[in-house]
Amino acid sequence: MSPLVLYFIALAIFLYLCFLNLRTSHRLPPGPKPWPLVGNLPHLGPKPHHSMAALAQKYGPLMHLRMGLVDVVVAASASVAAQFLKAHDANFSSRPPNSGAKYEEVAALTRALARASPTEAVNLGQLLNVCTTNTIGRVMLGRKVVGDGSGGRDQKAVDFQSMVRELMVLSGVFNISDFVPALEWLDLQGVAAKMKKLHRRFDAFLTEIVEDHKINGFNGAEMHNMLSTLISLKEEGDSDGLKPTDTEIKALLLNMFTAGTDTSASTVEWAIAELIRHPRVLAKVQQELDSVIGRERLVTESDLAQLTYLQAIVKETFRLHPATPLSLPRIAANSCEINGYHIPKNSTLLVNIWAIARDPTIWADPLKFKPERFWPEEKMQVLT
Repeated sequence: MSPLVLYFIALAIFLYLCFLNLRTSHRLPPGPKPWPLVGNLPHLGPKPHHSMAALAQKYGPLMHLRMGLVDVVVAASASVAAQFLKAHDANFSSRPPNSGAKYEEVAALTRALARASPTEAVNLGQLLNVCTTNTIGRVMLGRKVVGDGSGGRDQKAVDFQSMVRELMVLSGVFNISDFVPALEWLDLQGVAAKMKKLHRRFDAFLTEIVEDHKINGFNGAEMHNMLSTLISLKEEGDSDGLKPTDTEIKALLLNMFTAGTDTSASTVEWAIAELIRHPRVLAKVQQELDSVIGRERLVTESDLAQLTYLQAIVKETFRLHPATPLSLPRIAANSCEINGYHIPKNSTLLVNIWAIARDPTIWADPLKFKPERFWPEEKMQVLT
């Protein structure tokens, strides 16, 4: 090994030790001892929200981890999360940089499920993804985006679903390059390369939507949708003369579709799975629907206030199966103090939603699916 390489390695270790000495001058929250250079990344395992919940049992609901050279604080209880997101919400309002016509659609989903044979397997996840994607598509574009709602295989819908899920996976990866910037050029986990490839696929998909809308989307029936408004602003500008670019329009579409499709579809899929596993709960909600709605029409938004048990099922599904087990990261704009501990400036905040929702000090029988925990007491006797 050349003397120059040895010199740089020694310099890196020296700077790292100096960095540690500077950081330990304040009383940081407790946490496992970090490894050299990589910090606590080896402690996370394949399911970080599980690993962090287990670490919280040992170190407490407010933990400090060091991911490479980045300070990370983890909130694993509702009271600690409230300190960050309520008492100090302005300080943690930013995110750190990293590498990454509804009733018609519900009716189409219902028809597709009703047409299925009692002995035929149904790909419920794909049908729900088509439903949520087209619901957002109707609002944003004034039309469907994928599939015809028949329940048949639609390759465009399959491709879109795979892109959204790949984006969510890549966005949630603990990419070592985000925490050890010196290793970014190596792309050790291949995250950057996968993101670039995925970006090209999304760009082609969204470019097709925007260009098609410019040609076909401005008839009178479809003017009242979000994309038509954005394209009009691009051409004419707003009152201040600002004009969004095609890139900005596609970025907004990407945010809306990725944030609102797979998360909604997976939550509904979990809810239906729990109803199948709990026939008593299914019978109760069917009884409520029959008494409030009847069997001659679909549920509408105005009915929801009366469907208290259905609301309880949705809330219990959110609790037991959060769409994002770890919150999207936030970053501390300034140093602050939480529960007597120093939180350094630029620390990354992660809220372990999965652990909070299964905290036995807050929830009785936290691993059980019990919608009654969210049901008003005066309603308990009605459907029992």
